[in-house]
Amino acid sequence: MSSYFDGLPFTPADILLPQNCDMRKWSVVACDQYTSQPEYWQRVEEYVGGAPSTLRLILPESCLAGPNVDTDIVDVNNTMTRYLRENRLRILAGAMIYVERRLSNGKTRRGLVGKVDLEEYDYELGEATAVRATEGVVQARVPPRVAVRKNAPLELPHTMLLIDDQEDVLMEYLHARRGEMEPLYEFELMENGGHIAGWKLAEAHLAKAAELLRAVTSQGEVAFAVGDGNHALAIAKECYERQKRFAPKDQWKNLPARYALAELTNLRDESLEIRPVHRVLFGVEPEQVLAAVIAAFPGAHYGEGEGHRLSYIHAGGEGTITVPNPDTGLEVATLQPVLDEFIQRRGGRMDYVYGDSVARGLGKKSGNMAFLLPALEKGDLFPLIQREGVLPRKTFSIGEANDKRFYLEARKIR
Repeated sequence: MSSYFDGLPFTPADILLPQNCDMRKWSVVACDQYTSQPEYWQRVEEYVGGAPSTLRLILPESCLAGPNVDTDIVDVNNTMTRYLRENRLRILAGAMIYVERRLSNGKTRRGLVGKVDLEEYDYELGEATAVRATEGVVQARVPPRVAVRKNAPLELPHTMLLIDDQEDVLMEYLHARRGEMEPLYEFELMENGGHIAGWKLAEAHLAKAAELLRAVTSQGEVAFAVGDGNHALAIAKECYERQKRFAPKDQWKNLPARYALAELTNLRDESLEIRPVHRVLFGVEPEQVLAAVIAAFPGAHYGEGEGHRLSYIHAGGEGTITVPNPDTGLEVATLQPVLDEFIQRRGGRMDYVYGDSVARGLGKKSGNMAFLLPALEKGDLFPLIQREGVLPRKTFSIGEANDKRFYLEARKIR
């Protein structure tokens, strides 16, 4: 079976799925969502209650700076061990899962769950690896996320990989053959997350999927790119690199930590929408922030003009700053260094917010402000990665927050 995928960085995996539980309570959204909306996670907590759930196997990013984070991490690891001991999870050996996710807008996103070889991925250097990092990492988020994963017996994926399959041959094939596959699950996701169904690929489907994947990814200079979950994959890579230091090189291939589960999808999928990630500042004087942006660039001015247009909103109103003749190709690359320096010198806090309405609502609150950034064009993403390498951190997102990947599958990493 594995020979079909020889030379490919995305391959079948020993995938764990829950059994004997309410799937609607088991599956929760990616941990890096709703970081400035604790009420969301409170609703999830109340809905899940004492039921088995991936909520007990992750740590929402909003909790990483909490006073009990060390205890929370121990609880997560202990719950993973308990679920394994209780046979809460069944194994699909050497498997791939075809997934159809009906999103909140009614469109269906199609994907394929397998594992990524972390030897073929690098998040720091932006080198021409088979699996390209697309965005820089928020370094402050690395140590606490590593602390969550480093002793965990399981991983749960929310990373989404992209291929640029212009004819959509891989997902069209899998969609057409799903009636021949073993149904694994089908249910409604919580919190307006839509509907999800999954099927296990049979041997013939694995062989054909490998053939199509090999053909598609050999056509361009960028084969695979991280669409969502850049930080999750970077943390997996960091933990793997730490394990390599204590293992002979001839053992690296067999380290479970060398691989990370992910869902592969097509950049050209009709449902896939590339959304901007907005910047919201907390505990700042908006006029001071705006003055800092104006002062940072020669000729920058309030109002619309030629160049990078940086839209903002705060309790006192909204508007635009134009930066003429920018040095970079992306508005976020122009804005981010200024905001970083402002926070470092003047204080306050910055968050990365998904969704226009959420960013606007937070930005309008007294003492806050938001910069609303434009979205990338879908067809520009792979050429941009090829040309510029790793993009600024949190440059883009796939879909709205409630359409992000939900935790469902797991895999042993120890």
